[in-house]
Amino acid sequence: MVTGKEDLLRSLIEAFLMEKGTHEFYEMAATKAVSEDARNTFRELTGWEEKHMEYIQFLYLSIQDDRDLERFEAFKNKADAPVVEGGIPVADLEAKVEESVFLDDMGALILALEIEGKAYNLYRNLSQKAADQNARVVFKEMMDMELSHIDYLKKLRNNLAETS
Repeated sequence: MVTGKEDLLRSLIEAFLMEKGTHEFYEMAATKAVSEDARNTFRELTGWEEKHMEYIQFLYLSIQDDRDLERFEAFKNKADAPVVEGGIPVADLEAKVEESVFLDDMGALILALEIEGKAYNLYRNLSQKAADQNARVVFKEMMDMELSHIDYLKKLRNNLAETS
């Protein structure tokens, strides 16, 4: 788990692994969701996390001046990602989904808001205390991305509440 004491490259790896864990969780949740709207929400979230992973991969490869995508792809495919953004264990979230409590539209939005909110708080804290100046900039960018996700999910939640 990223603490803010890592250098930029280690910070990017840790952030990548959290994004990967979140991506994998949202993919699984999309297959378990009861309603089509909840499935679509999780699929959209999966796409967001994929873009985050690509962004971090681009930064990592640029910093390393390493254009060897094969090596990074091997890492991406082999690396275990046991936590999602914000440090929540994937297993804990999967247990919530298995309970079927979070598989309707509102439940999907509430769960996604929890994940994205914790991710925002983690990246905000890291952007303030990271030892590496460049890592602070990356964490700030990630924080801003999470904030846009939260705003989007809140709008969806409000629209759902108004139509219910």
